[in-house]
Amino acid sequence: MKNAADVLVRFKRTPFYKYIGLLTVVAVLTWAPAPGSAAQAAAKPFTFENVEQAAKEMATVPFQAPPAIPEALHKLDYDTWRKIRFLPDRAFWGKSKSPYEIQFFHPGFLYDRTVKLHVIDGGKVEPLAVTKALFDYSQVKDLPDQLPTEIGAAGFRVHTAINTPTYLDEFVVFLGASYFRAVAKGQGYGLSARGLAINTAEPEGEEFPWFREFWIVKPAPGKAAKGLTVYALLDSNSLTGAYAFTITPGRETVMDVTSRVFPRTPIKKIGIAPLTSMFLYGENSLPGSRMDWRPEVHDSDGLLVHFGSGEWLWRPAVNPATLLTSSFEADNLKGFGLLERDTDFTNFQDTEARYEKRPSLWVEPRGDWGPGRVEMVLIPSEQEIHDNVAAYFVPKQVVAPGSPLRFDYRLRWLTAPADLPPGVRVTSTRSSQPDKNSRFFVVDFQGDKLPALPPTATAEAVVSVGPGAKLLSQQCFRNPVTGGFRLTFAIGFEGGSTLQDILPEKREAIELRAFLKFDDKSVSETWSYAVTPGKS
Repeated sequence: MKNAADVLVRFKRTPFYKYIGLLTVVAVLTWAPAPGSAAQAAAKPFTFENVEQAAKEMATVPFQAPPAIPEALHKLDYDTWRKIRFLPDRAFWGKSKSPYEIQFFHPGFLYDRTVKLHVIDGGKVEPLAVTKALFDYSQVKDLPDQLPTEIGAAGFRVHTAINTPTYLDEFVVFLGASYFRAVAKGQGYGLSARGLAINTAEPEGEEFPWFREFWIVKPAPGKAAKGLTVYALLDSNSLTGAYAFTITPGRETVMDVTSRVFPRTPIKKIGIAPLTSMFLYGENSLPGSRMDWRPEVHDSDGLLVHFGSGEWLWRPAVNPATLLTSSFEADNLKGFGLLERDTDFTNFQDTEARYEKRPSLWVEPRGDWGPGRVEMVLIPSEQEIHDNVAAYFVPKQVVAPGSPLRFDYRLRWLTAPADLPPGVRVTSTRSSQPDKNSRFFVVDFQGDKLPALPPTATAEAVVSVGPGAKLLSQQCFRNPVTGGFRLTFAIGFEGGSTLQDILPEKREAIELRAFLKFDDKSVSETWSYAVTPGKS
C-alpha cells in the first residue's frame, strides 16, 4: 500500500478551495487551554465530555492564529519534504502488544502547522512529544540543525493487521485541516472525509476548520475488536467543535462519529459529514483533451442518496466546464455517499493508481438530522492530482452563537456495495453528442433479481427532462449480456439566446431524471443527471 502522505499530497498540491475562488485557509496550531479545560482535567478519567467542554469554552473567546513553524520547513518543496521519513521502529505502541501502532507526519511543505497530540491510557492523559529523533533526515542532512528538538507533528497515521495477520498496514490517516481518510481490506487510498465544511462554493469564500488537538485512547487488553477511539478538537474563525471517532478496521472500515459544534459567529452554510474526491473523466464523458490512453480516471464515479421517503437517487459525477452545484432536498435523510461503483480494472488500465481499488464512502446518520439538503459540488479540473468533487449535508437550522449543533453518524469505507441500494441500481451511464443540439444517453440497470426474471418480463422507463430541452425518443429493453435492462433516450436542446449560442457556458444545466417500473410494482433507483448544451 502506498504511503498516505504521497497520496494525500497528490490532491493537496492545489487545494480544493482554490478552484472556486475561495479564501486561503488560516489554520490553527497549538492551543494553550485555560485552567479547568480538557487538557488539565486530571482529577477524573478523561472522556469525550472533556473535549466537548473545551470546545464550548473556546467558542466564547476569539479565534487565535497559530504560531509559525520554522522558516526552513516553510520553504520545503514536495520532493524534499518526502525525503524526511518517519522511522518505523520508533512507532508509538510499536514495541507493545497493542494491535495498533501510530506514526507521525513531519511538518513542512503544505503542512505548515502542527497539532497537539495526547494518549489516554486507563483514563489518564499523557502528551505525545514528537521530536527529530523519530525521523530519518539522511537525505536532507542540512535540515535538522535548523530545527528545534521538538518539532511537533502535522498529523498521524494508524497501522494495524488489516490485510494479513503478520503485517501492520496503514489504514487511517489524519492530515491537513480536518481531512482524514481510511481504507478497508484490500483497498488503496482514494477519497477523503472532513470534520466540517463552511461556506463551500459560496461567493464569499470557504473557511476551513482544523483539527488542532487529538487524544488517542489506548485500547484495553482484549478490547481491540471494539476499535480505536480518537477524540479531536476542531477550531476556526467561525466555530469550534468536539469530535469522537471510534474506528474499526476490516472488510469494511467503520467509523462511528460523534460531533458537537459551537458557533462563534453566524454562518451562512455549514456542511455536515463532507466528502471530497476526484473525477477527471469516465464512461459518461464526451471525448476531450482531458483524456489520455486510460479509459477512465476517477476516485469516485457518483453520488448516492437515500431519502426519508425511501427513494434512492444516483447522480453520476462529471467534470464540468464551469462550477456545477446540485442540491437535493433530504428531510429525515437515511444516508448519502460518494461511491466508486466501477471496480473492474479493465475500465481503468492503470497498474499504478489502481482506481478500481479506491474505497466508496457511505454516511449513515445516527438519529434524526432534521430538515436539510444534500449538496454536490463539481469543479472543472484538467489533472487527476486535484480534488474536484464534494458532497455534504446542509441543515436548514440557523447556525449562530448560542445554538450548538449535534450530528452523529457512521462512516463506512467499503468496496462499492451491492446492498446500496438493495434493489435495482444503475451500473453505467454513457453519452454521445450526435450534433450540437442534441444528446444521446445509454443507462444500464442491474440488480440481483433481474437475471432471474422470465424472458417476457418488462420494465417501463419513466424519463423526465427539465426546462431547456425535450425528450426526442426513448427505448427500454433487456440487456442480453448482463441480464439487466438498458434504457436509451435522446434529448434535443431548446431555446437559448444569441449570447448563449456564442457562449454556451452561459446556459443553465438541464436536469434529467429516469427510473424503471417493473411488473411487480417495484422501482429502480432514480438516475439523475445535469447536462449543459455545448459542455461535456
